[in-house]
Amino acid sequence: MLILHYASSSLTGTVTDVSAVDVEGNSISILIREEPPQLDSSRATDAVSGMVLGHVMEGLVRMGMDGRLEGAVAEDWEVTPTTATFWLREDAKWSDGRPVTAADFIFSWQTALKPETGSEYAFLLFAIKNAEAINTGTLPPSALGLSAPDANTLVIDLDRPVPFFDKMLVFPTFYPIREDFYAATEGRFGADADQLLYNGPFQITRWVHGSSMTFERNPHYWNQEEIHLDAIHVPFITSDATASLNFFKDSKISMTGLQAENLTEAMRMGWQIRQHRDGTVFYIDFNFRDGRATDNLNLRRAIQTALDMEEMVYKVTKLPGYEPGVSLFPGWLMGEKDLLRREYPPTKISPNAASAQAYLQAAMQELGLDEPPDLVLLSGDNPISSVQSEWVQQSLKTTLGISVKIDKQIFKQRLAKMTAGDFDMVLAGWGPDYNDPLTFGDLYASWNKNNRGEYNSPELDALIDTAQNQLEPAARMRAFGDIQQHLIENAVLLPMYERGVTYVVDPRIKQLKRRVIGPDPDWSRAYIDAGSE
Repeated sequence: MLILHYASSSLTGTVTDVSAVDVEGNSISILIREEPPQLDSSRATDAVSGMVLGHVMEGLVRMGMDGRLEGAVAEDWEVTPTTATFWLREDAKWSDGRPVTAADFIFSWQTALKPETGSEYAFLLFAIKNAEAINTGTLPPSALGLSAPDANTLVIDLDRPVPFFDKMLVFPTFYPIREDFYAATEGRFGADADQLLYNGPFQITRWVHGSSMTFERNPHYWNQEEIHLDAIHVPFITSDATASLNFFKDSKISMTGLQAENLTEAMRMGWQIRQHRDGTVFYIDFNFRDGRATDNLNLRRAIQTALDMEEMVYKVTKLPGYEPGVSLFPGWLMGEKDLLRREYPPTKISPNAASAQAYLQAAMQELGLDEPPDLVLLSGDNPISSVQSEWVQQSLKTTLGISVKIDKQIFKQRLAKMTAGDFDMVLAGWGPDYNDPLTFGDLYASWNKNNRGEYNSPELDALIDTAQNQLEPAARMRAFGDIQQHLIENAVLLPMYERGVTYVVDPRIKQLKRRVIGPDPDWSRAYIDAGSE
C-alpha cells in the first residue's frame, strides 16, 4: 500500500471529553495520523484509508488473527488454474440489513476497471479474463470474466493461472460495492459517513473532516461473536508525535507511537514498550519523464553513491526499530524455501564520494550542462520528513554540489503532485498489499499507475511478466532476484529504510492486532479487560 511518509497535523481545538478506555460504554479512543484521503474502495491507495476501510468493510477473504487467510463474506472457495469460485455466506449483510451478494462484487470490480474511475490498483484485477482490455477501454465492463449462477456464488474466469490469487483479495479494491447505493450518491461515494454503505464489523457514524471520526458496531455484521467493542472513537487526527504522547499520558487515546526523543520518557513512566516491523520500505523515487534531469542514469548513480543510508537511519532519523534500506524487497518476504533476500542477496551500494563525482561529471556531459543540475525534492511537511529531506539536501550539496529545493506538502497534495509528475525526487514508501513478492516486484512496471515517476523498461517488464505468470516457484523467485538486481543497477529507486514501529498501548486493551498485510493497527477484534490496569 502506498505510504509516502506521514501527513501534517490536523488538530482543530482541544478535546477534553474523551477517554482512552470507556469501560461502561464499551468503547475506546484512538488517534489516526491523517485524514483518510479516499474511502471509495475502488480508488483508495493509502494506508490510512486502508486502515479505516478494513474496520468498516470486508471482502471475500481476510487475514485472520493468526496471520493466515480466512473466509470473510465467502465461507468457502476453490481456485484452479482457470477459475476461482467463491461461495458467499447467506448471513453476510450490508449495514441497512440487505444481503451482500455476488452482484455487489461484480459491480465493484467492474467499477474499478472502468478507465474513468482512474483506479491506481485496477491492475490487481488483470488476472481476470478481459480485465486489462476493459481498463484500456477496448471492451465494456460487462465483458469481465465474472458470473453469478446464484446470489451467493461468484465464479471468476482467470486469464492466466495465478497461484496466489486468493491472497490478493484482502486488498480494498476487491471489497464489494452495492450498485443502487453507489448510484444514489451521485459521484460522492465515500466522501462522507452517510455516503458509504458498510458490510464490515463497524460503520462510520460521525466524520468531521480533518478533526474526528466515530466507528460504531455494525448490528448487521455476520460475525458478531468476534466483535467485542461497541464503538471506536477517533477524537484526534494528527501526526504530531508530541501531541500524541501527551494524549496518551492524559488517558485520552489508547495507543501512541514512540519517537527517539520520547522513548526515555516512556521508560520513566514504566510503560510496556512494544515493537512491530510493519513491512514497509521507504525510498527516494525519481521522475523519469522526458526533460527531467533524473531520467539520466549517471545522475541517479551519482546520487545513489553519494548518500549513506546508514548515516541517515542511525545518525539523522534515530528512530528505534528502523533498518537501513538495501532493496525494494523488504527482509521479511519469503522466497522459495527461505527469505527472498537470503536466496537472492541484493548488491550492496557503498557510499563513495569519488565515484559519485565521476558519475556526476558523466551525467553533466550527457545533459549538456556546465554545472550540476538544480533538483526539486518533494516531501511531507512533518518533522521526520523534514529531517530526512534536509539531510538529502545537505548531503548532495556537500558531496556533489547539487542544489536541492525541498517542496514540503501535506499528504493529499503530495499524492496529487506525484501523480502529476511535479517533482524530480520524492520521499516515498511502499507497503505490502498481499503476501507475495509481486506486491513489491511489479511496482515499476510500465503499466503500473503507482509507478509515479513513469519508469519504463522493456527488460524489467519482461522480468515482471515472468514473475506474474511462471507457475514454477524457483523460476518465479529467480525473476524476483533479477528484478531486484535491475532496480539496483539502474538506480531506479534508492532504498532508505525499513520502518520499525515502537509503541505503547493501554494495558486494558487486549487483542489489538498489528499487521504487515491488511489494516494496521487492527482494532476490530479488540476488547477491554477492566482488571488489567
